[in-house]
Amino acid sequence: MASSLLLFLLSFLILTTTSKSTPATITIPLSAPSFTKLVVPSKDPWGALNHLATQSLSRSHHIKSPKTNFSTIKTPLFPRSYGGYSISLNFGTPPQTTTFVMDSGSSLVWFPCTSRYLCAECNFPNIKRTGIPTFLPKLSSSSKLIGCKNPRCSVFFGPEIQSKCHECDSTAQNCTQTCPPYEIQYGSGSTAGLLLSETLDFPNQKTIPDFLVGCSILSTRQPEGIAGFGRSPESLPSQLGLKKFSYCLVSHAFDDTPTSSDLVMHTGSGSGDTKTAGLSYTPFQKNPTTAFRDYYYVLLRSIVIGDTNVKVPYKFLVPGSDGNGGTIVDSGTTFTFMEKPVYELVAKEFEKQMAHYTVATEIQNLTGLRPCFNISGEKSVSVPDLIFQFKGGAKMALPSSNYFSFIDSGVICLTIVSDSVLGPGIGAGPAIILGNYQQRNFYVEFDLENEKFGFKPQSCV
Repeated sequence: MASSLLLFLLSFLILTTTSKSTPATITIPLSAPSFTKLVVPSKDPWGALNHLATQSLSRSHHIKSPKTNFSTIKTPLFPRSYGGYSISLNFGTPPQTTTFVMDSGSSLVWFPCTSRYLCAECNFPNIKRTGIPTFLPKLSSSSKLIGCKNPRCSVFFGPEIQSKCHECDSTAQNCTQTCPPYEIQYGSGSTAGLLLSETLDFPNQKTIPDFLVGCSILSTRQPEGIAGFGRSPESLPSQLGLKKFSYCLVSHAFDDTPTSSDLVMHTGSGSGDTKTAGLSYTPFQKNPTTAFRDYYYVLLRSIVIGDTNVKVPYKFLVPGSDGNGGTIVDSGTTFTFMEKPVYELVAKEFEKQMAHYTVATEIQNLTGLRPCFNISGEKSVSVPDLIFQFKGGAKMALPSSNYFSFIDSGVICLTIVSDSVLGPGIGAGPAIILGNYQQRNFYVEFDLENEKFGFKPQSCV
């Protein structure tokens, strides 16, 4: 399978070599409203909302399955109709601009590649399969295939990959065998291709030669490429040697409105354990297994709804020896996911405290969201506060628009999702995934040097 895919991929790649370099600090615009009106342009709005909820669940299933003198770089971050946030990056010589999903829950950076790129089930709102832009290696003088003996092939696949370099004997100085094809599974799709060395250019800011990037030839359900910001060596932060990165997500309108905020990446040398003014911090946690090494774990100590501290069993809050459990922060998931037993505790507490409103059962069935309440005819609406309390005392008090949204003029729904089946125990992977919808209008900082996560409320518009 791998060899035939390799032949297929190689038949479309015509590659050569080069480099370049400059200063340091990187900022990228990110692309995604008191209750937000959850308006999804579609002939079938209920189905579209169900799609967003299902997509968040699919993403969570993937995540839960194995597998200060700073220089800065800034780039715009845009909200997208498919539920994520995107950045534009320039690869190649001369540079070719490509859009990427900004994803803190995976690590490889890859783009749709060559004129023969194929993508199945890739029609999304405002994105058509035939209109997905692709990177063309043959037009770049700095594109090079990664060889099987290249150390970065082993970094990505692990040292055991060397046993598959059959055309390279142990004494070969210049083995021409290519690093085997990669195949990556995401929550709702996949991608496959070959690893390249390429030049990454942040105009008027910084140029990075010899950047490891994936040239994907085949994908399913991928609206664009992915810029992995996870914790593995092949991620963008790791390759750039970032000390920290931060963003402030503007509100989703799910219509690709060209409003953006900045993704800010800090490079160079820091000055110890510095803190950004006004931020509350909690330390990153380690998962005891390597299966979930990409993810940014934090220790959620409690969930408070109104004046009630929801009694979440400890096993869901901290990863066990098998790696299951715990909480991660993920920019690629839209609605926050909670393992069913945790979700039921949260949903039932909201239902209890909002019992004076009528449950909108039909809307719940149509959208996959729950609880939903009929508020038509109400002069004002009040919902209980929702606070996430983390290790170290950091408290994330969410604005109501981050967890309840208007589905139409008379219904509001909780924008947290879970599996439909209540299992006997904890499922694989993280039990709670803090999605981008709940991160909106917070300044969020991933301090990689000091291994901590910081945040503060802030208008991101």
